[in-house]
Amino acid sequence: MQPVDYTTLMASCSELRAQWLPARLEQVYQRDRFTIAIALRTIKKRGWLDISWHPQAARICISDPPPRIPDTFTFSQQLKHQLGGLALITIAEVSPWERVLDFQFAKRPGEAPLWHLYVEVMTKYSNVILTTADNLVVTCAHQVNNQQSSVRQIQTGQPYELPPSLTNPIPNLQETQEQWQERISLIPRPVWRNVIKNYRGLSKALVKPMIETAGLDPEKSTDDLNSSDWEKLFLLWQKWLRILEKLDFSPSWTSTGYSVTGWGAIESVNTVGELVKSYYTQQLNQQEFRQLHHQISQKLNTITSKLQLKADTFTERLKQSDGAELLRSQADLLMANLQEWRSGMKNISLADFETGEAVIIKLDPEKNAVQNAQSIYKKHQKLKRARIAVEPLLAEVQAEIDYLEQINTFLSQLDSYRSPEDLQTLEEIWDELIQQGYLNAPEHHHQDNRKDTEFYRYQTPGGLELLIGRNNRQNDLLTFRVAGDYDLWFHTQEIPGSHVLLRLDAGAVPDEVDLQFVADMSAFYSRARQSEVVPVIYTKPKFVYKPKGAKPGMVVYKQEQVLWGKPQSAEVHITQK
Repeated sequence: MQPVDYTTLMASCSELRAQWLPARLEQVYQRDRFTIAIALRTIKKRGWLDISWHPQAARICISDPPPRIPDTFTFSQQLKHQLGGLALITIAEVSPWERVLDFQFAKRPGEAPLWHLYVEVMTKYSNVILTTADNLVVTCAHQVNNQQSSVRQIQTGQPYELPPSLTNPIPNLQETQEQWQERISLIPRPVWRNVIKNYRGLSKALVKPMIETAGLDPEKSTDDLNSSDWEKLFLLWQKWLRILEKLDFSPSWTSTGYSVTGWGAIESVNTVGELVKSYYTQQLNQQEFRQLHHQISQKLNTITSKLQLKADTFTERLKQSDGAELLRSQADLLMANLQEWRSGMKNISLADFETGEAVIIKLDPEKNAVQNAQSIYKKHQKLKRARIAVEPLLAEVQAEIDYLEQINTFLSQLDSYRSPEDLQTLEEIWDELIQQGYLNAPEHHHQDNRKDTEFYRYQTPGGLELLIGRNNRQNDLLTFRVAGDYDLWFHTQEIPGSHVLLRLDAGAVPDEVDLQFVADMSAFYSRARQSEVVPVIYTKPKFVYKPKGAKPGMVVYKQEQVLWGKPQSAEVHITQK
């Protein structure tokens, strides 16, 4: 992930100063462990400023309004209590070429600041610290004690100290090419590495595109550069310094990330804030998606393995009980032929009632015939009771396995992050597993008031609308709230998968081509995606029921008809979309 460097931070500050100063602070909301959102209102507009101290994505930018769920973080409550209703009057650098900003708050513009909110954008050392006008720390995103750092502690009630200053020289336009070149080429190394090591305020994301724009390989040694190479590189170096001096930035996407200088641009962006917000939202969503997907997959695999072991045990006990009726028939046979028994017999051979074939029955030589028969009857009753007890237990475990396989099917369909809806779909699965008791809810977890994720939407060849559930929550919503009287409901037969709804108007009858299209899509969004042909049932939504106590997404149906879906055919349509 590309961290916010000094150039990007200055570009963000320049934009905020031009558009959002002065502004009234109306609200503070903490989005997560690393990000607060501050509601600002100017004379012309209102917006939310995100301030993040994320170790990989510390940043400041105007962003979207926060979700409507309770904020239970202490830090945001403290900021709201101290800063609520005040005016943001200044966003200043605390020291030249340092990534520390001072957000100053006063009662009204033109007055002396009452509070300072220091935003330290320094990767894993990032922090947000609120101090009084005389720089006493009131609260901070995270405190640092002497055991965590012997260089600089951050504790409430103590004076605020700036981070240790960087020792590298500050870049400046007055420096000649000879001085600049001599400093960079002193030790032979890759040119990009030497540039970064000899000056402050630089990053790989800035320097490498600068060198490439000069037509050079960033990995090329400084010893291998000729005078023309040095001249082209120095011109770009000065161009960068003039960009910072004039605050003339060109936000754009690059092949590896983003740029605010325009070097390596493949697509321009309107504002720096939009660029920063989009990039880090995408990157953090991808990161969270991967972590959440792995967490859910690992948990499901562990639970499913335990349940399968339990199911195998129950199945084995049922197999043992299969001999219950054989024992009863042996006991009946022995009771009917008591005269054949002799004292001390260890087994007896008797003719079967129906077939006449010889049946060998094991006996206890210390018991008589009646006692042996009674013993066999007892074994029969024990096995019979075991079957009666085990059958519902096996059915319960199998239902749980089926439910988890259904969730695993949705996970396999969410194999990678493509859009915010993918992350939200995964979060809904995560919420569901917490509700069902398979996962523990973490601190500050809220699952209410989330906006419902959009279903997968397609059109059949005949122009009919097709809706497909992304997870169990959507399956239930689709089947029991969205489905109308004239629609058709589809699902793979006895195979975990999505609920599929074909929307129909009154009196409309789908063509065979449309039905086949829906069957193919149903097969594709199921566990049988890799199969050539998959049985798919369809019926009216009114014939689909949720049994009492059934888990999310689990239903029964009747009056169904069967089609054969081809997942590979559906994959062609999805790829073309």
